[in-house]
Amino acid sequence: MADPKGFLTTGRAVAETRPVGERVKDWNEVYVPGSLLPIISKQAGRCMDCGIPFCHNGCPLGNLIPEWNDYAYREDWTAASERLHATNNFPEFTGRLCPAPCEAACVLGINQPAVTIKNVEVSIIDKAWDSGDVTPQPPERLSGKTVAVIGSGPAGLAAAQQLTRAGHTVAVYERADRIGGLLRYGIPEFKMEKSHINRRIEQMRAEGTKFRTETEIGRDIDAAKLRRRYDAVVVAAGATVSRDLAVPGRELNGVHFAMEYLPLANKVQEGDLTVSPITAEGKHVVVIGGGDTGADCVGTAHRQGALSVTQLEIMPRPGEDRNANQPWPTFPMLYKVTSAHEEGGERVYSVSTTHFEGDEDGNVQALHLVEVEFKDGRLEQKPGTERRIPAQLVTLAMGFTGTDQSNGLVQQFGLELDERGNVARDADYATNVGGVFVAGDAGRGQSLIVWAIAEGRSAARGVDRFLTGASTLPAPIRPTDRALTV
Repeated sequence: MADPKGFLTTGRAVAETRPVGERVKDWNEVYVPGSLLPIISKQAGRCMDCGIPFCHNGCPLGNLIPEWNDYAYREDWTAASERLHATNNFPEFTGRLCPAPCEAACVLGINQPAVTIKNVEVSIIDKAWDSGDVTPQPPERLSGKTVAVIGSGPAGLAAAQQLTRAGHTVAVYERADRIGGLLRYGIPEFKMEKSHINRRIEQMRAEGTKFRTETEIGRDIDAAKLRRRYDAVVVAAGATVSRDLAVPGRELNGVHFAMEYLPLANKVQEGDLTVSPITAEGKHVVVIGGGDTGADCVGTAHRQGALSVTQLEIMPRPGEDRNANQPWPTFPMLYKVTSAHEEGGERVYSVSTTHFEGDEDGNVQALHLVEVEFKDGRLEQKPGTERRIPAQLVTLAMGFTGTDQSNGLVQQFGLELDERGNVARDADYATNVGGVFVAGDAGRGQSLIVWAIAEGRSAARGVDRFLTGASTLPAPIRPTDRALTV
């Protein structure tokens, strides 16, 4: 193990963030560059090597956390990187974006602050890139089989890299102008700079993966024709249909889905736009939805110069400690203060929007809300709690409802859907259409980046078996596996 007394002698310390007044003036990542390396070896030494590492169960990838903690403690960064990549294609993504269910399942977390697994992970991979330990791994021989991957988010990229390394010729189709899916246009630059995506794409290109941007399967290419062109297809198109809010005034100018608002801000950072067509500058901003996407809208609004930012959540405010009905090692619902929340704004819980108010030109000017509470399992409004708040920009960040069917992809393939509207699949991630597989949110529904990568890796095994009759690729999860929650 690492330090036998580390968890007794070393307290938890996390990455240092830059001062709020500095970071809201730029779009760089919020953390102080290099601040982890002086502390991370001791932090890795807090790992208990507990015999039964429940962190493995918390992480759908089955990351070998005690092993790379030990290497990080000993500052053997090359070995740590090898162990990290053994289960995760893109640890620089998860190390920045994953909410770390592994830490919720850490045995030390039963009665002490958990090991900073996420910080150790990102330190290892950043060190590996800096040291030149991340190199292309092209296959030794080609199989002669071809695979099309639809979607270049984390599930599609993971499936593509695994299948390329197995010797298949893989082409990734992406409807946007750049590769990355929600990683590219849904995640703000201050959470993950896009240079991390770019260098992975270059690694994959060097391994042999082909990329086709600005090509939407279903519209630009008929899905049935694509199936005939390739020996197998992986649908990793995500769950991109945003949940809407059907209240009076929804049609007013200035009320937008989060995924209309965030990509434009990212396009400014890519150099495609000088100013976003949807900006918070000089406006009172209301974000509806209390999750990570909502927090991304909050941080973006701060950087665009909003007059005020208010985030609304229909559920009650979570506690700061585990509830009795959310015991270790499940992932608890806790009050979370993200870097965006540190930068200002107001968070309002247990409220529901009743309607939007506009001006004579059809622009939103205010939002009307009412307090709500749960009674007998039902959500009820509290009389006399109605109020009005100013709003010249409203973003809807209430999650996603399923895969886009408007482009014809589902119908052209003839894919069956499950009862929740996701693409149905069997134990090998195969759909009802021969040779067509599904991975990520398109089959699971809205989920976390770490589940998407795990699904991409698992679906790759199913495709490899379909093409060759057998596979040595890992399959960390089954389609029916679910997170450790209650």
